Amino acid sequence: MNTIPCVELAPGYSISRVLKGGWQLAGGHGSVDEAAALKDMDRFVEAGVTTFDCADIYTGVEALIGKWLRRRKGSAGAAADAGVQVHTKYVPDLDRLPSHSQADVVRGVDRSLARLGVERLDLVQLHWWDYDVPGYVEAALWLDALRRAGKIRCLGLTNFDRQRLAEIVAGGAAITSHQVQYSVLDRRPAGGLAADCAEKGIGLLCYGAVAGGFLSERWLGAPDPTPPLENRSLVKYRLIIEEFGGWDRFQEMLATLGRIASRHQATIGAAAIRWVLDQPDVAGVIVGARHSRHLEQIRKACALALDDADRREIARVQSASRGPEGEVYGLERVKGGSHASIMRYGLSREEGS
Repeated sequence: MNTIPCVELAPGYSISRVLKGGWQLAGGHGSVDEAAALKDMDRFVEAGVTTFDCADIYTGVEALIGKWLRRRKGSAGAAADAGVQVHTKYVPDLDRLPSHSQADVVRGVDRSLARLGVERLDLVQLHWWDYDVPGYVEAALWLDALRRAGKIRCLGLTNFDRQRLAEIVAGGAAITSHQVQYSVLDRRPAGGLAADCAEKGIGLLCYGAVAGGFLSERWLGAPDPTPPLENRSLVKYRLIIEEFGGWDRFQEMLATLGRIASRHQATIGAAAIRWVLDQPDVAGVIVGARHSRHLEQIRKACALALDDADRREIARVQSASRGPEGEVYGLERVKGGSHASIMRYGLSREEGS
């Protein structure tokens, strides 16, 4: 039975409230069995997770989803993908920002269209690496022109702070959504950005809800892992754990989520996802599930109803945490900082321009 709710992200455009993330199918997360990945996509759709999130810089992922879409269309007719939504991103390389042009935007969007094998992109989300390099407002407007031309259905942003979001909206770009990190460990969107988006009619699409897998039974009571960690997600979210207050404070949160999950016959991950789904102005949660075995946890998250006592327990641990502080994606933009050091700024070129 389909237990995954949907939400209208824009007039006439609905998505599943849990989205299947594509980052874990890219490089740096282990080998990918293409045949198994294609079958898993079918299983997600059958379960009601109809919306997929990817990016032009996720190595090979747009092409993989495009292959899956073509296979669905070929096996079941032209209407096979009518109930599927694919969100991607436009991420120009850091060293190209100073010379970034409208032609770059057109090439990038055309490349995504070709990889996915579609006539129109459902949602394109703009990311801009460095605020010190001007041009993000113009980039959003150029993408919006492609929306008006019919190449893009909806336009979104990812990882912008309140000031830059306001500048882009004031510039005239029609923004439908904003993708940000949000979890029981990272509540930076609650510092004003979520309210700003609600005021502007922009839906939040949230990643990091299970912290790359750290928010799971696997890590409850486990020792702090020593580098090297097994994939890029764990490297990224171990830094978030440190901002939250370190491994011991993280273990307090895991134990709290474990008690809540036990009361509801759920899992720690399901409780963590549910908490994000319940936050004001959150339209959807992106879960980086590489395998269909994660579907049961997603179903449990959607069926789970946290009560006031559950929320108070989570808030008690959060109140003792020290961070992360500041604006959304602010720590990740600190040049030379630990968060910025793990970023890969030239993936668009590596993927072919």
